[in-house]
Formats: sequence, structure tokens, C-alpha cells
Amino acid sequence: MTVVSSTDFAVNQKKYLEMAVNSEICIKDDKYLYRLTANPIEPDIILQPDDDFRRAITMDEAIIRVEAGMREIIEKYKQAKVL
Repeated sequence: MTVVSSTDFAVNQKKYLEMAVNSEICIKDDKYLYRLTANPIEPDIILQPDDDFRRAITMDEAIIRVEAGMREIIEKYKQAKVL
């Protein structure tokens, strides 16, 4: 485990971020000791804007789904004789 001051970390961020991939790095300030953890990036977690748009539904699909849901709700109310 490597412990560095917050000042040293601020000056050498890239160095310590790269070190965190293979070893434990702790950053110490006046009050706390922070543990720096490197995790691989999962493609599903971080999406580029294009990926978000491809996963979205169209307005027509949204209207169809909302209409179907509303019809189902109205039918349940009719069966319960609320309407």
C-alpha cells in the first residue's frame, strides 16, 4: 500500500491513477485517508450519446405503449365498476 499526501496526489494525479490499477493507493489529508480504487469500465455503464439514442424508443412506440397501458387501466376500472 502506498500512502501519499493530498498535495502530492494533486501534483501527480496521472502517476497515482495508473499505479492504482495494480496496487493500493491511499491519499491522506488532515482528517481522512482515502482509498483509491481502479475498476475497469463496463460498456453498459458508460454510454456515449449515440448509444443512448439507439436504445431509446420512438415517439410512435411510446404512444402505442401508453395507449395500451391506459386501455388496461380503464378495463380494470370497468370490471371493478368504478367507471
